Amino acid sequence: MSDSLTERLDAILPRITSEEFLEAKGLGNEIAFFIFDYPPESELVVRQHIRFLLDQIPKRKPHIRLMHINLFEFVINHLRSRKLLDKTFELQRQKGDEFVLKQLEKVLHPEKLAPLLAEAIQPHDQDLVLVSGIGSVWPLLRTHSLLNNLHPIMGRTPLVIFYPGRYDQKTLRLFNKIKSNNYYRAFRLIP
Repeated sequence: MSDSLTERLDAILPRITSEEFLEAKGLGNEIAFFIFDYPPESELVVRQHIRFLLDQIPKRKPHIRLMHINLFEFVINHLRSRKLLDKTFELQRQKGDEFVLKQLEKVLHPEKLAPLLAEAIQPHDQDLVLVSGIGSVWPLLRTHSLLNNLHPIMGRTPLVIFYPGRYDQKTLRLFNKIKSNNYYRAFRLIP
């Protein structure tokens, strides 16, 4: 792991537990969406750090109402609840990946998924929301589309996305390779 990633990871806890961050001060009318981008090859290190954050945040700020959502697990549970998970596996075996992806586009469309995600998160009952699993859920779900659909739902609740790739405050580049549509309404959590 590079020293710069270690420094950036170490800067997360003080940043997201600061009153300024939790109250979304200094954002003007902007949405309190933040992206922590990182080298995809450091995925396991970042997962471990998220576990550390989930352990340390309540110790540092016991009053914080914290929610962590792993998008991959969320999508799997959504498919399971609709009794589509086993059918999806069977379709994949019979007709291949492209066919399954096309079929799941309707079920996992961000316009439909964002309200379900908001229902699980209950943003008005949270002080901070951490989201991981972005790389694992791709290509079933595209981050920029989901974020665009979450804007009207999240209100002023800070949302931190852990993103395996690069974000330059204009474009998301998953795995440092796959360029998404422009997305510029989030801030980099730690430059």
